[in-house]
Amino acid sequence: MSFPNHPDKYGKEPVFEPKDFIGYLKEQGWSPDYPVPEGVILCFHRRLFNHIKEKHETVIYDSAVGSLMLLPETKGIGVVPPDGIGIGAPGAVTRLEEYIALGCKRFIAIGIAGSLQKSVEIGSLVVCEKAIRDEGTSHHYVAPAKYAAASEQLTGNIKSALDKREAKYHVGTSWTVDAPYRETVEEARAYQKEGVMTVEMEASALFAVSEFRKVEMGALFSVSDSLADLKWKPAFHSRKTQKGLEFLYEVAIDALKA
Repeated sequence: MSFPNHPDKYGKEPVFEPKDFIGYLKEQGWSPDYPVPEGVILCFHRRLFNHIKEKHETVIYDSAVGSLMLLPETKGIGVVPPDGIGIGAPGAVTRLEEYIALGCKRFIAIGIAGSLQKSVEIGSLVVCEKAIRDEGTSHHYVAPAKYAAASEQLTGNIKSALDKREAKYHVGTSWTVDAPYRETVEEARAYQKEGVMTVEMEASALFAVSEFRKVEMGALFSVSDSLADLKWKPAFHSRKTQKGLEFLYEVAIDALKA
């Protein structure tokens, strides 16, 4: 059996669109009571979200499409908190679709990732240029292919922001997978040999949807665990991982403002 079950579905007309859902909400009396930001940070990590709230002036709105935190000092950038995204591609894409339907145009995802390379240590900063589509969601949007790619323009902005800060960082490919407890040794070894840098659960789907909807998407990771020795070494709560996330947030602001 092929996947999806109807293999050419990405080119077919859907029963309903995200704009129809937003239209339904408005019919029920809801509309955004905040200025819709052009640039949005998808924040996948609770401790980073709390850091942003503590260190910056923020205004948080609760709405029918999840909470949105606006950053007045940035004049047009919002942050979607982890509770509004969930874990994995389906939840992240659902929220992304809704914010696109509201009018947001540029997105940067900031999260954690596991390293597949010994040179990419805990707390390393990674710019994801493309991701292997080993999740199901992207295949409902774009034609079959091994990779989905980030926005070249926004990725260029990200690199420029990192360079201006004289930061050390890696640029490369990630392996996006739906089943973290089924990342096999054989797969990890094969992707290591290909030079794949990280593994995580959302990037390829976010890239594919952004291509389909013609918006910009970039992705940044702070390395939180390692599979480089083909054994799992977690460090999710390390200070290095957290500092990496905090630094990447500042970089994302610069890139979205550029």
